[in-house]
Amino acid sequence: MKNFLLAICFLFISVETFGQQFSQYNTGTLYDSFENPAQASFVPDTSRKLAFNFFIPNFNSNLYITGNGQVPIKSRAFSGKYENVALTLGEGRFSRANANANVYSLMFKVFTSLDGNQEIGISTQTRAEGRGIFSDESFLLLDGPKNFADLTNYPDILNDSYTEQAYHQISFNYREKVNKTFAFGFKLSALLGIQYQQLQIDRSNIIFDKTNDAADISLQGRYRINYTSGEFSRRDLLPSLRNPGASISFGTSIHTRDNFNIQFNVKNVGFIHWSSQSKVSNFNFNTTLTAPDLSTSRREDNLYATVYSIIRSADKQQSFTTATNGVVEISANKSYWFDYDRRFKYSPTVILQKEAFYDGYTAALVNPFQYDNLVGTLTTSYNNYGIFSAGLQFMVKTPNVEFYIGSDRVMQSVSLAGAAGKNQAQINKNASYTGADVFLGFSLKFGNVIEHPLNASHIPLGDRPGFITRLWNSIFHKDRD
Repeated sequence: MKNFLLAICFLFISVETFGQQFSQYNTGTLYDSFENPAQASFVPDTSRKLAFNFFIPNFNSNLYITGNGQVPIKSRAFSGKYENVALTLGEGRFSRANANANVYSLMFKVFTSLDGNQEIGISTQTRAEGRGIFSDESFLLLDGPKNFADLTNYPDILNDSYTEQAYHQISFNYREKVNKTFAFGFKLSALLGIQYQQLQIDRSNIIFDKTNDAADISLQGRYRINYTSGEFSRRDLLPSLRNPGASISFGTSIHTRDNFNIQFNVKNVGFIHWSSQSKVSNFNFNTTLTAPDLSTSRREDNLYATVYSIIRSADKQQSFTTATNGVVEISANKSYWFDYDRRFKYSPTVILQKEAFYDGYTAALVNPFQYDNLVGTLTTSYNNYGIFSAGLQFMVKTPNVEFYIGSDRVMQSVSLAGAAGKNQAQINKNASYTGADVFLGFSLKFGNVIEHPLNASHIPLGDRPGFITRLWNSIFHKDRD
């Protein structure tokens, strides 16, 4: 397909389509409290009771590409040609691409009850999820038939797949500290689908006709899309009810006697129902088409037209439902103060994450070092695809002001930026993986200071415990600790 590898792999570098990010865990930022529902964002007797991002986007975005396809993708994107460094033929090698995005346009939260220690909030955000697997031979084909000199018939070398999904999310958050050791929170969301596209090729065959500079291509698999290719516009990015859905996140936080904070989160588990105007195609080997002029400059266009015609050959208009990429996480955190005045703190967090509907899992260690209101964080992570990442974050955190910026893949982001600047050494660098990651956030707290009665500068209005606390106490017949 015309530039489809580039479209899938490099589309996600923009902020608009970029999600997984660990550096914000246990920071108490507004972003942290919306992503991890049991996390508090207010501190009684210290912070004010209203928190807002003032419509300044808080976002994180990440991308990685593994395998031998790294150099061909970068060279085609940044220098206009394919470099076939390390690509193999007939060995079953493939490259993996994965990208996520999360952009909060609105975050607003209120501390509603001192006695109940309750927080409620609303947010609007845009998410995107994308992943794909591409064979080495797919990259070789895009570079022309000269790479297939040994044989004329090649079965199952084009068994690629990719999925990309983007949607708006409107959410309500509730968090309550049930007692001194236990807190619970949830996030209920309405989803408004923007775009969905999936291609799964299960069987493939290509027969080269080198005399006529052509190839017969046969494919079998499935293709689903919710919009008309080539007609997607900026207007389609606006929220609408054409593709409705819903999701839920919930979490718990436990403070142990030895001062560990244990969090358990189930995040962003939901679905989107794509409208009846969507298209589904179950294409098969009965459709074989010829791609001409494979040695000319029109090679990519001709391959795109041929593959596109095959995968759309069995189009049927129908609705379908897809799942969001939910995750399950557990984390443990403990703080250490290194001076008597409590100005210098180290607060490491260990995180284990598992994707709910895919095979991905990740382990991460977050190491924040805080001096007064300044925080520097070193984050390392490792996943089941063998990807090790190291990142840095700088944050200014006061009781009522927070700003942070950073990357969970610093070296890879710098390297990819160099390739984008046409640095040939970075373009031709076939590392363990190519990646990019960036995040940025800002929010303020305002209003009255949250005060306990003994410290209050005004007469308290008689706050009462929250709903979850009252339910908890009625079940276990306990008075509030």
